[in-house]
Amino acid sequence: MSPDMPRDLTGLLTPSSIAVVGASATPGKIGHALFSNVAAFPGPVYGVNPSRSQILGRPCVPTVDDLPEPVALAIIAVPPADALRSLAACGRKGIRNAVVITAGFKEQGGEGIERERELVRIASQYGMNVLGPNSFGLISPRAGLNATFAPRGAFAGAIAFISQSGALGSAVLDWAWQNEVGLSFFVSLGNKAVLTETDFLPALARDRETVVIAAYLEGIEDGPEFVRIAGEVTREKPVLVLKAGATEVGARAASSHTGALAGSDRAYGAAFRRGGVLRVRSVEELLEAAVALSEQPLPRGRRLGIVSNAGGPAILAADAAAEQGLAVPPLSPPTVRSLAERFPTASTANPVDILADASADGFRDAVDLVLSDPGVDMGLVLTAPHPILTFAELARILAASHRKHGKPAVASFLAGELGEEAEKTLRAAGIPAYFEPARAVRALATLARYREIRDRPLPVRPPPAADRARVRVLLASGGPRLGVESLGLLAAYGIPIARGGLARSADEAAALAQDLGERVVLKVVAPEIVHKSDVGGVRIGVPAHEVRGAYREMVGLAPAVGVYVQELLPPGQEVIAGIVRDPTFGALVMFGLGGVFVEALGDVAFALAPLSAPEAEELVRGIRAFPLLAGARGRPPVYLAGLVAAVERISHLAAEFPEIAELDVNPILCYPDRVVAVDLRVTVSGAEGLPWGRGQP
Repeated sequence: MSPDMPRDLTGLLTPSSIAVVGASATPGKIGHALFSNVAAFPGPVYGVNPSRSQILGRPCVPTVDDLPEPVALAIIAVPPADALRSLAACGRKGIRNAVVITAGFKEQGGEGIERERELVRIASQYGMNVLGPNSFGLISPRAGLNATFAPRGAFAGAIAFISQSGALGSAVLDWAWQNEVGLSFFVSLGNKAVLTETDFLPALARDRETVVIAAYLEGIEDGPEFVRIAGEVTREKPVLVLKAGATEVGARAASSHTGALAGSDRAYGAAFRRGGVLRVRSVEELLEAAVALSEQPLPRGRRLGIVSNAGGPAILAADAAAEQGLAVPPLSPPTVRSLAERFPTASTANPVDILADASADGFRDAVDLVLSDPGVDMGLVLTAPHPILTFAELARILAASHRKHGKPAVASFLAGELGEEAEKTLRAAGIPAYFEPARAVRALATLARYREIRDRPLPVRPPPAADRARVRVLLASGGPRLGVESLGLLAAYGIPIARGGLARSADEAAALAQDLGERVVLKVVAPEIVHKSDVGGVRIGVPAHEVRGAYREMVGLAPAVGVYVQELLPPGQEVIAGIVRDPTFGALVMFGLGGVFVEALGDVAFALAPLSAPEAEELVRGIRAFPLLAGARGRPPVYLAGLVAAVERISHLAAEFPEIAELDVNPILCYPDRVVAVDLRVTVSGAEGLPWGRGQP
């Protein structure tokens, strides 16, 4: 199947007829629980069981070959060897969609790995969509299908949930049922032998009833394809991902700063940002964000208006807004005057505190005034229990204001129990309610983040003018490790570098020094020395007349190619930019403060290569220490345009030459009027042997 042609999963997600291989009439068995759920499907359902003619009023046949028709979907829950035979029989029968519940495949190792390979071969041979193996199943509420062995299904709704964990999926189903949160689909990926999250994203994006796609993932098989598809889907619908396993790569030795600081979690974070995926950090956040996105309109901006009858919770909400990047701006003068007239003793600043004795009418007026303010994009209503006002009354007020103003609004009712009437009113109005103010603010921040993702312009990443032939020669001329002598790689891409050259004798070093100034920098070029400064392999400010002697001393440190003689530049702000290859997503670009800060503080940001100019600037601005570059505390700002251009060009170097496994430009010296690359370290691998290939997301 062409990678540009998404799979047709209609028969899997909304089948017209179903067969359950392994249907059982014995309570307590998986096959019975599964078939009991599937038997409620409104269309034709067959059991496949050699000892039964019917189960639960549905017909049974001995084998798949005995089915009277090639059903749209087969659900397989028999031992592994039987599962493979049944899957092959389904293929011969013309059944093109299957869910394999059976475990005992790749997750068990050993023979299980071979069984999974055979499953993939069968699916390929017959062109089948196979979910699993080791899947908890799927639920399509609108189709009336519960093809899991969960005791309850799901209400029909707008959230599609994909899970790589059956246990977590089961827990989410139970939560959704108890909270009356509807799902458009529930999909348990299992081992992802054939179908992966990348196959389901386009199918769910095309589904009219699905408003939000939420996923729990432990890994992604095809990183560039996931990023490409996610980038398309997230312009239409939000995609939320809870990624487990936030660990460092650690499987290979990294020789560069970039390689040491990169890890699988950083790579996933960069990939999610590139694809417009909203990353969450907990199951609670995943579910709350999904509900908010499925029920609330998107805000115009990040400006939050807060109305409360309790000062403390309002302050907590304002703090949470600052942490989430939301603004709590002053209200407009007309709004402030109206609030002061209505509440003469209240605080009319934002947050608006109408005090503990506020009535229902008071809350109504305050909420209407704040939500109608042109400088407010979204609202948060906070209240603590009070005998004057019931939660049911406030819920009705908030529902009416929500309909009137069309702005996103959520509630934080600080109570152990809202009461059935209040919960029902809020749910009917599509207004999420939270006990903790910070959770309410986090949900609103997610709405703002998605609005920005959806509306951001499509990036344009034209390759820069470069001497690519020179780069190929430089990469092929050395061994697996290149150093400062390969600064020409950067110059070939238009990145300014410090003047200098490689000397292979003391006389050559002295001659170079004469052209570079009264004092120079000497750097030994020796592949065996990784950290030159640790062993005296770097000398700064060497007088020109001492270069010969210094050369002879330095080449004795280790088997050396020579010494690089470089101009001595004035002190500047040091930054680092680098490249590392992630086995899932490809080339990552790193940026951070240079020198000792990169290791001591770890204040670095990563993005997928290549970058557009705005993306490169976003990467540069993404470190915590960016104010130092922007001119904090009277310092002159660095030449930001030149720095951004250098980072952008390094990203294209990474994208176009996958044989560069790792690269550090450390430091780049930044001045108010220019930036200059001073040192370089490169690890080169054969492109044909790289696990990531030449594709780039």
